[in-house]
Amino acid sequence: MTNLPDLEGLAIFARVAEFRSFSRAAEELKLSKATVSKAVGRIEARLGARLFNRTSRRLALTEAGQALAVRAAAMLAEGEAAESEAMSGSAAPRGLVRLAAPMSFGVLYVAPLLPDFFRANPGISIDLHLSDAQADLIGGGFDAAIRIAALPDSSLMARRLCDMPIHLVAAPSYLKAQGRPRHPLQLAEHAGLGYSYQLTPDTWRFHNKSGETASVRPSGPLRVNNGEAMLPSLIAGLGIGVLPQFIAGDALARKELEVVLPDWSLPPSAVYWLTPPGGPRPKRVETLADFFAARLARKPGPKNQA
Repeated sequence: MTNLPDLEGLAIFARVAEFRSFSRAAEELKLSKATVSKAVGRIEARLGARLFNRTSRRLALTEAGQALAVRAAAMLAEGEAAESEAMSGSAAPRGLVRLAAPMSFGVLYVAPLLPDFFRANPGISIDLHLSDAQADLIGGGFDAAIRIAALPDSSLMARRLCDMPIHLVAAPSYLKAQGRPRHPLQLAEHAGLGYSYQLTPDTWRFHNKSGETASVRPSGPLRVNNGEAMLPSLIAGLGIGVLPQFIAGDALARKELEVVLPDWSLPPSAVYWLTPPGGPRPKRVETLADFFAARLARKPGPKNQA
């Protein structure tokens, strides 16, 4: 009879790989560090391969460890989902959800909703990671991510939460001084303020209702890795930039900014709930997804309407 896989050891390895720390994994699992170390040692002995390169300051996955970490994380998620489903009829969802979200959207729209969520779900805790950089869900050990994108990563499971219009904007003072472009190609003659984490940060792509397309490579005095950081320079009239509605909405309403090239559109964008590929998610993850889907069903507009 074939020996069964060491499922416990693989689950423990998945946690160590997630946190890149034996101590952190032991604390999370409520096990001793020695027990965690022995479990990983069992897996290494069974596979005949080292899974981590250890130094006094750093723990890094080997090539074999990287390959196994993806499968072990999926296995652990499947186990948690199966256990959660089995308990769903008799127990409220419990446990930690590690969630990644864009910085400004997280501060303005995600964080303000959390008190209501916790009141309704006292057994769930959230580790919220805010960054405009695209989070690696699998490598980073995240259960889910909220992402604003034209198209989500096709390897991930995506759930659309709401639309998110994207605008090309400039201050009236800039347009008065530099002239109003009538075609996207004329943007090459203007100061374009850039956003580092845009899908194509070095190229703005447009289309109109007639099916015509145009692309331009903007250049200007500023490039940022957070959309809100672009606002002061745009309002001051230093250039033209691309911003989502939830950031630009207030300035547009106050007429500090206006939409440029209204007859042309940038690629359509939306807010997505993304999870790693695989089977059913734990109930706590699905509960949080359903909450945000319900609360964000209305398109986020200006901050004061959130």
